[in-house]
Parts: sequence; structure tokens; C-alpha cells
Amino acid sequence: MGARLRLVAQALVLPIVVLASWEWASRAELLPPGILPAPSTVLETWKVWAFGSGGFGLNPYSGTWFDTVWFSTRRVAQGFFWACVVGVPLGIWIGWSALAARSIDPLIQGLRPIPITAWLPFSIALFGIRDTGAIFLIALGAFYPILINATHGARDVGRNLIRAAQMMGASERDLVLRVVFPNALPAIFTGMRLGLGVAWTAVIVAEIVAVKSGLGYVLWDAYYVGRMDVVLADMVSIGLAGFLSDRLMLLVQARVLHWRTLSRA
Repeated sequence: MGARLRLVAQALVLPIVVLASWEWASRAELLPPGILPAPSTVLETWKVWAFGSGGFGLNPYSGTWFDTVWFSTRRVAQGFFWACVVGVPLGIWIGWSALAARSIDPLIQGLRPIPITAWLPFSIALFGIRDTGAIFLIALGAFYPILINATHGARDVGRNLIRAAQMMGASERDLVLRVVFPNALPAIFTGMRLGLGVAWTAVIVAEIVAVKSGLGYVLWDAYYVGRMDVVLADMVSIGLAGFLSDRLMLLVQARVLHWRTLSRA
């Protein structure tokens, strides 16, 4: 317990120093308040955004934070789900099958360098200003790291394991499900963590243009009306949501890959 507290304290030292320096510089009027408000101002803005002002103000963001975060989180979850559903099996297939690698992988590698922003016009033309377009962009962004890591995981399975399974009479289906897939799981989880990070980037891009709600929409709307305190509170919210979702992914990974810990003990 003492070691864990020390690790937490070490992790907090730099953020606290940065925030304290930022607050001091703001109070000393070394930073323009209209562009970089003090952390205390951002915190007060976040409180009003989350819980409301308790009065009769004209703040359009008052009390809307939880709904805003929910809209973005739901889109990320849906897009990430479809990226996993398509990316993991396809990556395993490309990594395991030479025919799939020759016929599918060149197309994947040709599409992969196209950034999410380049798909925005296509998404809007196809789906309109709706959730479907945002989910498509999120799924597309998360898809590539998941697929590529699944492919490498399938290719890196030890040949001795495969030969041993074949000697025991394993069919092609058994090889994939009981040998290749379990041994590719560490790489798959790495790809899923990377894909989840890209999903949070993609949802902000999509919400700025393709929908009218969520953290990305508030980010752009607040910038447009000059509310940089809301912009900063939004950025912190995005970082926090991404961090918590990554911690959740690590918990799932530890649960699923508990056999790795046991094998190293």
C-alpha cells in the first residue's frame, strides 16, 4: 500500500507543479485571460457546466456536461465495438491465411494512410448530419490499429505450437480458435488500446462537423463564441474520458490475460 501511494504521489507531482505555475502566472497577469484562463476559472466553469449555476443566467452550457459526455461516450463505444467486430477476425484471417494477406492486405494498406478528416465529406454525403456518420468515422479510425495488431499477433504465433497442435489432430478451425487466437490476444489488446485512443480523437473530429452534440460540438461552439474557459474544460473532459476508458481496457486485459501473469510467476 505504501509503494502504491508513492507511485500515485510521483505521478501527481508534475501536474500539480504545472497547475500551480499556471495559476500563479494567470494571477500575475502574465497570461492573457481571454486565451488561457486560470485553472481556478476553468474549474469554476466546469462546475457550472456540470451542475448548473443555481441562478437564472444565460449560460447555454449550464448543467449539460453529463449529457454531453454521455453522447460522446456512446458514440465511441458504438464505433469501437464495430471496429473490433470487423478488425479482429479480419486481422486474424490476414495474419493466418497467405491468400487473404495477398488479396486483402494491399487494399487495407492503401486505405490506411487516408486521414479521418478526408473521410468527412464522404460521411456527410452518405449519412448526413447524424450519429451514423460519426459512428462510421470512429469505427474507421479505430479499425486500422486493431486490424494491424491482430494481423501481427496471428503471424507471430510460434510454429512449434502449430506443429504440436497439428500432430494432435487439430483441424484448421481448432488451430485458429484454440492456438492462433489465444496467442494473438496480447497483440489484439494492444491494438484495441491504440484503437480506443484513436476513437476519442475521431469522435471530436466527427462532432465538430458531422453532429450537433457531444464534446467535440461543445469544443467548437465554445471557441466560436470566445469561451476559452469552456474550451479548456472540454479538453480536460476529453482527456479524462480517454484516460478512464483506457484504464477500463487495462482491467479487462488483465482479467482476460491472467494466464500470462501465472505463467511468469
